[in-house]
Amino acid sequence: MTDAAKWLEGRLAEMEGALSALVNVNSFTDNVAGGNRVADLLAQVFEIEGLSVERVKSERYADHLVFRSQGKAGSKPVGLIGHLDTVFPPGVFEGYRVDGDLRRGPGVLDMKGGLVVVAWALKALAATRGLASLPPVRVIIVSDEEVGSFEGAPLIRTELAGAQAALVFESGRANDAIVTSRKGTGNLDVTAKGKAAHAGNNHQDGANAAWALARFIDKAQGLTDYARGVTVNVGKIAGGQGKNTVPDLAVAELDLRFVTRADAEWLVKALFDAAAEAAASVPGTQLHCVGGANRLPMERSDANVRLFEAYAKHATQFGLAAPESPRVGGGSDACTTSAMGIASIDALGPRGRGFHTKDEHIEVKTLVPRAQALAGLLESLAG
Repeated sequence: MTDAAKWLEGRLAEMEGALSALVNVNSFTDNVAGGNRVADLLAQVFEIEGLSVERVKSERYADHLVFRSQGKAGSKPVGLIGHLDTVFPPGVFEGYRVDGDLRRGPGVLDMKGGLVVVAWALKALAATRGLASLPPVRVIIVSDEEVGSFEGAPLIRTELAGAQAALVFESGRANDAIVTSRKGTGNLDVTAKGKAAHAGNNHQDGANAAWALARFIDKAQGLTDYARGVTVNVGKIAGGQGKNTVPDLAVAELDLRFVTRADAEWLVKALFDAAAEAAASVPGTQLHCVGGANRLPMERSDANVRLFEAYAKHATQFGLAAPESPRVGGGSDACTTSAMGIASIDALGPRGRGFHTKDEHIEVKTLVPRAQALAGLLESLAG
């Protein structure tokens, strides 16, 4: 056992104290004030010798955070990535709760628990060998991951250009499985426009936007191919004024998932083509599409698998199972780093269940071994 791993023994109470403080502040993505209070707490938690901090102002959300160490000269950086935002608005699911060996609350798993793991691993390394002896570390904590990291992704790309590895601390799986591949995600907003008319007196003068949109929806849903890993979900539709008016406006919101970059490009083109065909089939209507692939897939690569295998050796040393996870359907910031060609693995937070539900919880005793595994991996990357 390394000095850093020994240092972490007996630190659970410290880690849990920091976690409870973070979870007790609501940081729903649109709760800017709450998110900034969590950013304040994280700035304190990451007050570590050898680590600098930059708060990056957001145009819409709470501040993003970037922590940097100098590291060994000539060594490529390692990215440690997380997010401070959570999915529940204030008053819906609140507070940190002790339940035997479990800890419950919004963000305890997704993913404030993972941020605590990162902080204590770095504290251990700073205390026992100094961060300057390691590869340069870039800890990037974004505030908009739950809505797609539209600001966070460009920040990650800037900070991790040329990095050797990216470790993402999303929710740890129930069997400690490590994620090496994720589907890419996208969204498409489709607006159909037509011409209003009285349904009884001059129906023939109208152009039914809802009909055009319905034809598009049928084509769009038909692009789903489970064997290929491509899904299209028309999750929300709206339009029209009343049954006796030909609707001049109808809208739909689509969720897109895909396994490869090539499929992402194919799917977006096919949807735009379907919109054009649907509009042409209902004279007098137009369909306008906005969106596309916002997270390219985290494709399973040899580099990802090598990094997984390296991490798993340390994880199993501290009692974690660490198998390779099957491909995950949801996207994360690991999709951004993987698309950059950086070796990436994900789901390195504490073990738990129920993310995005009111049953969200972690097994608190996995906080320390997760930090020990991370510390060990960072030491091994120092050579």
